[in-house]
Amino acid sequence: MIRRIVVTVLISVFWCGQLFAEDETAAGIQEYRDLLSDGNPAELWVLSGEELWFTSVGPKGTSLETCDLGKGPGVVRGAYVELPRYFPDVKKVMDLEQRLIHCRMAIQGLSYSDVTSYPFTKTGQETSEIEMLVAFIASESRGMHMNIPLEHAEEQKMFDLGEQIFYFRAGSHDFGCITCHSGDNRRIRLQELPNFRNQDQARKTYGSWPAYRVSAGEVRTMQHRLYDCFRQQRFPEAIYGHDMITALIMFLAKSADGGVYNAPAMKR
Repeated sequence: MIRRIVVTVLISVFWCGQLFAEDETAAGIQEYRDLLSDGNPAELWVLSGEELWFTSVGPKGTSLETCDLGKGPGVVRGAYVELPRYFPDVKKVMDLEQRLIHCRMAIQGLSYSDVTSYPFTKTGQETSEIEMLVAFIASESRGMHMNIPLEHAEEQKMFDLGEQIFYFRAGSHDFGCITCHSGDNRRIRLQELPNFRNQDQARKTYGSWPAYRVSAGEVRTMQHRLYDCFRQQRFPEAIYGHDMITALIMFLAKSADGGVYNAPAMKR
């Protein structure tokens, strides 16, 4: 009986110590983020993206000022918090990066290869134009509430597909989005793993992308975040701008509905 009491006490002390250590770690990580947040380098991407938006380029020698992101031609204010959405002119649901691919081809006359061959900046090389444009457009929705439409049948279909992808497990390690993002208080190394079945966490997380990654020295978009997630799950390489990625973005964005958007943010 005494031995059982002693063991119980020791276990209790151990778990208290673990919880205290986790609290200390979380506090330390937050302090690190707070220090970094003073002067986010992403603002440089925002300024460059704004310049690109108004610059005439391509075979047609035009800017993107007539690109309709869902709020009317040329309107960027508040567009990001309502994407992905259905676009009647192409009769499909698009996220921001898909829509930019379409606009750059249709308005500026660039080829599909021109606008998709270099979506993510490689270390030590020239910054991807798409990442700068996304940073600018996303920044124009700061302080607004996520408001993802599911009014059109195609939007509902895309959401349903994204939900299926989120819960789908496969690959050599039987991984899926749910492996990392379906429970509270999970962490890999020092990185917190948000629970997308918890709306508060979903809002906070989705509302902070795109983000400047300190480890990469670049701004990374949601397309890149999911591209890297699939790589870590040992899935086949995701195709940039594919409808499957847009579907997953639709599900994640809708999970964050009502949350205040606050990006580009800063990540480790």
